[in-house]
Amino acid sequence: MAKNKKVGSIALPYLITIFVGILVIGGGTFFFLHHLGVLGGEKELSEPPPKQVATTTYEDNHTILFILDEPDQKCSSTFVLMRSIPKDKKLVFVCIPANTISLIDGEQKGIKSCYEQGGAAEAVSFTEKVFGITVDRYMKLDSEAYIKICDILGGVTYPISEDIAGFNGDGSEQYLNSEQIDKLTTYALFRGGEYERSYTASALVSRMVNQSDLVRVSDSFDNSFNSLVNMTETDITAVDYKKYKVAIKTMLERGSGSSIATPLVLDGDEADSDYIPAQGFINDFKDKYYTQYENK
Repeated sequence: MAKNKKVGSIALPYLITIFVGILVIGGGTFFFLHHLGVLGGEKELSEPPPKQVATTTYEDNHTILFILDEPDQKCSSTFVLMRSIPKDKKLVFVCIPANTISLIDGEQKGIKSCYEQGGAAEAVSFTEKVFGITVDRYMKLDSEAYIKICDILGGVTYPISEDIAGFNGDGSEQYLNSEQIDKLTTYALFRGGEYERSYTASALVSRMVNQSDLVRVSDSFDNSFNSLVNMTETDITAVDYKKYKVAIKTMLERGSGSSIATPLVLDGDEADSDYIPAQGFINDFKDKYYTQYENK
């Protein structure tokens, strides 16, 4: 009995010593190999990188001259200057009456004659010199392209006071589809002449923008742009589109449901069949939509 008790008393401390030794040696080996990168070298899961949010700045401002040219109609071409300020969610559409003339480099010129003689580039040059601004790009539209734009925006409600076939003409608001918008824009017999037609053109496009579901327009912006570029004469390039796309889409999405578009018509005086721009209007327009952004 005494012999068995002695063996048991020795065996228990011996087993404990071996167990502790395994822990010490094994743990030391693990930390050594871990230090070498052999064991336990998996990197901890890092937090996902923050989402990159594009910042819209005043460098995204741009100006485009739209020219609606429909030779089959009896009216002159329509010239609409668009100033876009995405950061402020502002679009300004200034229609320039087709009979506008100005003294440029000591010579009297008109936007209509410049366009007819030198194309869109000369109309751009005339506009730049009259307003004292830079027109970044132009887009020349025919009836098909203009109707396409109207379809993209989704029509408009607008009061019609002119006696035009197909319209009620009593001054009440009525919904106009794309073909009716095109017909009204190119109507040559407005009682107020070319000035009234010009205001109607800028008011129609502004109302279309403000009444449109701009989120929907933004979602289909890529396809719409590609379609229009293929339908028009323009100097807008893929590089231009890439440069301004995010700012434009952000403006549309954030501006949906609000009035982001403002219609203007070049103020001035009638002189027989010509229209002479008012320098005060030009100065105010330039200060409000160009000069104040130069140092921001």
